[in-house]
Amino acid sequence: MFEEKQEATQIKIGIVGTSAMVAKVMKVIEWFPTFLPVARMVESEQASSFLAEELADQVEVLLVSGARQHRQVKERGVAVPVHYIPVTDAALYGALFRAYRSGKLVGGISVDTLTKTMVMRALQDLDLQYADVAVYDGPNYSHPDKLEAFHKQLAAEGKSAVAFTGVEEVAEALTRSSLANEWMVPSEQDIVVTLERALLSTASRRDKESQIVVGVINVDNFNSLVMKRENEHEIQKLKLDIHRMLLEYVESLDGYLTSLGGDEFLFFTTRGVFERETGGYKTIPLAKDAKKTYGITLSLGIGFGMTGNEAGTNARKALRRAKEAGGNVCFIVREDQTLIGPLEMAEPMQAVLSPTHAELIKQAEDAGMTSSYLSKLLHQMSRYGRTDYNVHELASVLQITDRSAHRLLLLWMDNGLVDIAGIEKVAKGRPRQIFRFSFLLNK
Repeated sequence: MFEEKQEATQIKIGIVGTSAMVAKVMKVIEWFPTFLPVARMVESEQASSFLAEELADQVEVLLVSGARQHRQVKERGVAVPVHYIPVTDAALYGALFRAYRSGKLVGGISVDTLTKTMVMRALQDLDLQYADVAVYDGPNYSHPDKLEAFHKQLAAEGKSAVAFTGVEEVAEALTRSSLANEWMVPSEQDIVVTLERALLSTASRRDKESQIVVGVINVDNFNSLVMKRENEHEIQKLKLDIHRMLLEYVESLDGYLTSLGGDEFLFFTTRGVFERETGGYKTIPLAKDAKKTYGITLSLGIGFGMTGNEAGTNARKALRRAKEAGGNVCFIVREDQTLIGPLEMAEPMQAVLSPTHAELIKQAEDAGMTSSYLSKLLHQMSRYGRTDYNVHELASVLQITDRSAHRLLLLWMDNGLVDIAGIEKVAKGRPRQIFRFSFLLNK
């Protein structure tokens, strides 16, 4: 019964591409429980457009792997929105690192798909200087044969020692010709952004733009803050300052705020506005202002629902999760009872993987840790100095299930990334093991 209800609330998305690209998308789409993926794997781009056209009658939105496939599908005039995963400079950074690690960067380079500005910026950021840098100046939907010929000609002239291509088919052709190359694989973040755009383009999603959202804001440790004030005047001034700050934030959401007394506030807004202001349910900028100006932290519970009562009930559930997590976090409970969070409560998460972390990236990669997980762990360490977690805490940071976190910990322990740091006693139940990511201490 629950599975039928959940499927009914999901949005079908057609995914068409090679097995490698479909696998990457299917991994990332787990973070989008709203989507119900219908995947089709192809060997040629021509087949891609035919399959996408067939899927258009079964799904609300289509996702294809490349610009050329996207153009072909659009030309067929399908009735649903069509998106493709762009290749950005993030993919070039990864490809350059792999080429550097394997010793391929010994001469000039040739690059397709990206603009010359993007390529030169990446090389400058990585402090890589080349006499010969050739960038394909045709459209990003050019035929693979043209891209292949571009790289082969430069290699024959001795101007390129390694080719960087954003087209998997071109990379395979160059490999068959024994020419050094790197496929610029779209990053997980690029896939996330594309899926977010795809979600917002669906008819079901547009219907939810005006859906009511209820939020409950709780000031953490409010009583201790009050006790630090010298008199009643200071206490009332603090309350007014907090109320004013929250009014300004809710005003940015085009919402309505009311005080529930003391340390708790209730607000209403619409789903579309809330999604845009949080960057797709990622950050709560209000928390940064609260911490910086008044030295306070906030816990937020956000509820979605088909009715105001349902949204309010879900907001309370989300706030309870935020408090159970120790406060200073935000959780969202949606109408299908799925949970989103924790949201970032200050600045958006910054990319903490830089070229100087090359050895760290290699060590983690060799041990089966993705760059996405490593980035989140480095962020926690740089911001909070944290290297120790129990299974539940790690699952929350990596946004995975407890079972997946436990499986990964065993893998990483076997590969020397993680050690057991101690035992945590709890009031009820079995003691919890504390795991230390010791390899981060040596970065």
